[in-house]
Amino acid sequence: MQLDLTNLFNGGGEDINIDCVVDMTDFEYSTYCPIKNGAKACGRIFSKADVVYLQLNISFDFFGICDRCAENVTKHYAFDLEKILVPQLANDDDDDDESYIVVDNNLLDIDALVNEEVQLFLPHKMLCSDDCKGLCPKCGKNLNSGKCDCKADVDPRLSSLLQLLDDE
Repeated sequence: MQLDLTNLFNGGGEDINIDCVVDMTDFEYSTYCPIKNGAKACGRIFSKADVVYLQLNISFDFFGICDRCAENVTKHYAFDLEKILVPQLANDDDDDDESYIVVDNNLLDIDALVNEEVQLFLPHKMLCSDDCKGLCPKCGKNLNSGKCDCKADVDPRLSSLLQLLDDE
């Protein structure tokens, strides 16, 4: 969805309300597509003292796989986005400032904006819980459901001392 902001950049026009669902079925995270229901974007674009502001709330459901234990993960995420929209930057050195969005040809692509912000918001590792124990490297048992029966590895330099304990 593209919004024409020409009136707001020229100092006039009414607020633009945003209430849409952005299709993100082709969005890839790791090796799968976790956002099946799309991302809901609600908010508005308005002008105040000749400055154009964007206030947006983005929410979505994430259906994925835990990176440690390989269990299914379903999480709901929501975050707010507040930016200043400009047709161009007055100084090229301001390009790294994250509070501005440069709007080319006075058209703001909401789908591309939401897609980019969701990518930046998601963590690098998806976990089912913060204290996920993962899988046993030997037998592959999920350590969240209990300990496995594997014996701990012994340093080969100390293996001869272990024989002393076996004789008893």
